[in-house]
Amino acid sequence: MKGRTSTTATIRAVDLFCGVGGLTHGLFRGGVEVVAGYDLDPTCKYAFEANNKARFIEKDVGELTASEIVDRLGDDAVTLVAGCAPCQPFSTYSRTGRAESSSADWGLVASFGRLVQDIQPDLVTMENVPALQNHPVFTEFIQALEGYAVAYRVVQCATIGVPQTRKRLVLVASKLGTVAPSLDWRDEGKVTVQQAIASLPVLRAGEGSQDDPLHLACRLSDINLRRIRASRPGGTWRDWPTDLRAPCHRKVTGDTFPAVYGRMEWEEPAPTMTTQCFGYGNGRFGHPEQDRAITLREAAILQTFPDDYRFVNKGERVKFSQLGKLIGNAVPVRLGEKIAQTFRAHVDEVLCQPI
Repeated sequence: MKGRTSTTATIRAVDLFCGVGGLTHGLFRGGVEVVAGYDLDPTCKYAFEANNKARFIEKDVGELTASEIVDRLGDDAVTLVAGCAPCQPFSTYSRTGRAESSSADWGLVASFGRLVQDIQPDLVTMENVPALQNHPVFTEFIQALEGYAVAYRVVQCATIGVPQTRKRLVLVASKLGTVAPSLDWRDEGKVTVQQAIASLPVLRAGEGSQDDPLHLACRLSDINLRRIRASRPGGTWRDWPTDLRAPCHRKVTGDTFPAVYGRMEWEEPAPTMTTQCFGYGNGRFGHPEQDRAITLREAAILQTFPDDYRFVNKGERVKFSQLGKLIGNAVPVRLGEKIAQTFRAHVDEVLCQPI
């Protein structure tokens, strides 16, 4: 940034791997101006642009050049490059049957580091799964931040106001001073499932709200309807009569998955939202009271998207698998807001002087 003389410096950012805008929306709410989001998936464009004053650019981050980003950031603000490279190679939900060393997706973290080295923004943040910090690609990313003051930690999102037990690795870095932005966040207390979604209209399995296309519940087969009726909040399939148990539950390996076909608890945060969070049989995604899985809108709210965040254009058909992937992969909005507030406090302390 050139000519830093104002008492409140603008922070201007681009969001790499932006998805439907969870991180971008949080950054906006925390006082950061995001000018563009980059993602290879064109299905993200509507939600990103409909809810954020930023342009969606469909492009592989691995093919991005520094000059494209520098031109958007300009030179009249504190600059921030933010992003969350796809985390599937490190996710405990996606390791079955694949060797970690063979995943080409690791290269996206390296591309992120390359862009930071070439752009040299004032600030950098990356959010990802905790397992990333144990991999050499993370060490290489830290090395790409030479000249930056760096801090990182694993954050339990339930402690910062996200109604979900989601652990994320958060990294922040700054060239503005010798001390990194502080990630010593105070525990804000848990937000429960009941506080988050209890006010939404009651639905049966297969029903949807006339007022909100995303408040739509998947259908349940007859046996799954019987299973959810036999389930209690916080319980497991072990609570069912034997005749309702699936063949995998009768094997020793079935003991490894007690939360499959589970109901959430009203007085606790939700489990981690995944790309399959709309399906009753995919985890503890049963509604605490109603005999159905959570809806896409409920999943989005548990990801701390505003309850009016638009994911589909008017009249567009809702596709569970597509939107479940976009919502489950999103950065919780509240986490993005906390990161923005951290940078805002850091920049104000380092750059802004009283009049």
